[in-house]
Amino acid sequence: MRCGTFRREEMRVLLGLWLVLLLSSSGLALDGTEILKKVDANLQPESFESYRKLINIEPNGAKREFLLYTLKKGHDKIASLFLSPASEKGRATLRLGDNMWLYIPNVGKPIRITSLQSVVGGVFNNADIMRLDYNVEYDVRALEEKGNEFVLELKAKTGAVAYDRLKMWVDKKILVPTKIECFAATGLLIKTLYFKEMKPFDDGILRPSVNETDSPLYKGYQSIIVYARVKKRIVPDEVFTLEFLSRIETIR
Repeated sequence: MRCGTFRREEMRVLLGLWLVLLLSSSGLALDGTEILKKVDANLQPESFESYRKLINIEPNGAKREFLLYTLKKGHDKIASLFLSPASEKGRATLRLGDNMWLYIPNVGKPIRITSLQSVVGGVFNNADIMRLDYNVEYDVRALEEKGNEFVLELKAKTGAVAYDRLKMWVDKKILVPTKIECFAATGLLIKTLYFKEMKPFDDGILRPSVNETDSPLYKGYQSIIVYARVKKRIVPDEVFTLEFLSRIETIR
């Protein structure tokens, strides 16, 4: 009996070790939250400056382009300055957590804006243009493994977030998203984001240099963000204030 009991215990230990090895080899040793944090780190440094072009394309092929200079600091501060076209030059946006503002030269005080509005029109809204880290706004509710990708089901932490739920496909090798579906609380698909053309920016990390989006709500319309530069930079907290919005050009 003792010998039989010992063998059963030995088999349980071996089975447990086999399961650990299986999970480790398949990549599931990482939990969903860890994967999401790595995705955020690979998409953008915690604090950085960037130059990017935003392109809105209409069903008839007409295009409108905007050039933005952007600064982000930590997990809740991001500011952008419009460099072109001439009609938009000098405008600036600021996001502090869930709060957003638009500064228009010669208008006076910055104007409050919301995450679902868009300061440039097109399919991208303000939350897309002034995006914080995903792990700041979302909890991971489910993790699945499909071939060369992880699939994460994300749920908004608060009702202030632009999308109630996200479904994110993540490349297992470099841990960056390839596609994100964005849903309303009703389950309606609002838009799909596509991450393309990986490039090593200033810090050598492979990051998507192109972000495209389309929406069943805006059939035939498309919006694209193209990153020309992403570089780590830390600037004073003073930069991320309403008073400084009119002077962002001075630290470029």
